Amino acid sequence: MKFTASQIAGILEGEVVGNPNAEVDKLAKIEEATAGSLTFLANPKYVNFIYSTDATITIVNATFEPENDITTTLIKVEDAYSAFSKLLEYYNQVKLMKSGIEQPSVISDGVTYGDNLYLGSFCYVGKNVSIGKNVKIYPNSFIGDNVIIGDDCVFFAGVRVYSETIIGKSCVIHSGAIIGSDGFGFAPQEDGSFNKIPQIGNVILEDNVEVGSCTTIDRATLGSTIIRKGVKLDNQIQIAHNVEIGENTVIAAQTGIAGSTKIGKNCMIGGQVGFAGHIVVGDNVRIQAQSGVGKNVKDGEVLQGSPSFNYGDWNKSYVHFRNLPKIVADLEELKKNKN
Repeated sequence: MKFTASQIAGILEGEVVGNPNAEVDKLAKIEEATAGSLTFLANPKYVNFIYSTDATITIVNATFEPENDITTTLIKVEDAYSAFSKLLEYYNQVKLMKSGIEQPSVISDGVTYGDNLYLGSFCYVGKNVSIGKNVKIYPNSFIGDNVIIGDDCVFFAGVRVYSETIIGKSCVIHSGAIIGSDGFGFAPQEDGSFNKIPQIGNVILEDNVEVGSCTTIDRATLGSTIIRKGVKLDNQIQIAHNVEIGENTVIAAQTGIAGSTKIGKNCMIGGQVGFAGHIVVGDNVRIQAQSGVGKNVKDGEVLQGSPSFNYGDWNKSYVHFRNLPKIVADLEELKKNKN
């Protein structure tokens, strides 16, 4: 797929300096670009590369003026970084612009779907599923009975959505994610065995949620596991039954959230954080990677450690953790001198 400098400038509302008919068909870093590449310059540390780059077109800030000769065609915009991000989003939309129902695939009784559906080969769609407009479901995906999917969603290859799940508009679910699997509920018996507790709730994803590859969101025992609008989940996250995650919270990879925990809105949670069950985490909380959260957290707190505590206190304490061998040696020396 090729684009000219004038076409790109039209998308970005930019100004072409150079050849308006210059064509590109790939994206690249400015230091690695070859002929036919589109790149950008936003960080002043990389300015020297613009004089040696082989990129055919380079997006730059409107204030940029070359001090030496250049061979690349420039597109001047207000903010080069934001413009390149916009172009990436546009490129991704074009790349994913598929429609139609491929075979073999299975669409069960009672399924309804809107215009411009893409259903890849080897997909299964269960009974009474409702699918909105402009939905893309890539090959080898499974959609269970009575699922509702809003407009403009994208499910990449190998997604599994269990029955009764409700998914809002403009959600993205990456390969290998499982939405609506049973919660981990078992009742211990007198003989030491465990009886499974039926998990009859569901999962609700609100609008603009993104779920990373191989992330699992369990259905509720009763009621719903709820992921509020704008939440972004990284890869390999485990979200247990009846968890609720507030609006616009972001969670990094390998985090685990135990059952019935409630996390507030606008939180930022690092990788490999562990949450105990049945706790409440407030709004605007920041939790550093590999922390263990075992109790309620107030709005606006910043935590680190396992068990986690105030980030500032953790940093002060860490100085002493590192010096423990020396502190012990000093104490032993003091004891000897005292004797």
